[in-house]
Amino acid sequence: MIPGGGQPNMQQLLQQAQKMQQDLQQAQEELARTEVDGQAGGGLVKATVTGAGELRALQIDPKAVDPEDTETLADLIVAAVQAANENAQNLQQQKLGPLAQGLGGGSGIPGLPF
Repeated sequence: MIPGGGQPNMQQLLQQAQKMQQDLQQAQEELARTEVDGQAGGGLVKATVTGAGELRALQIDPKAVDPEDTETLADLIVAAVQAANENAQNLQQQKLGPLAQGLGGGSGIPGLPF
């Protein structure tokens, strides 16, 4: 039972909402700084993205470069970037998922990837 005749304390609710908003902002900033990797071709191509999905680095082993077959190299690059982005999405779920649940389950919250 809520004291005061069943009315929620609006000040307390506002403070909780502000805290959750601050926690969410901090988590998003941390994601933007955190880097995750993905690779393809047994490590011939490696991509590094931030937790927010921004491509930061791409490493290509010289063994992956065949001037006669640039299509395979392009496929390896795409696969490595996709793997890195999947890892970034997993990181987002870990960092933002609990915060979104605290905001009502995470569905329909603008700006969140889930």
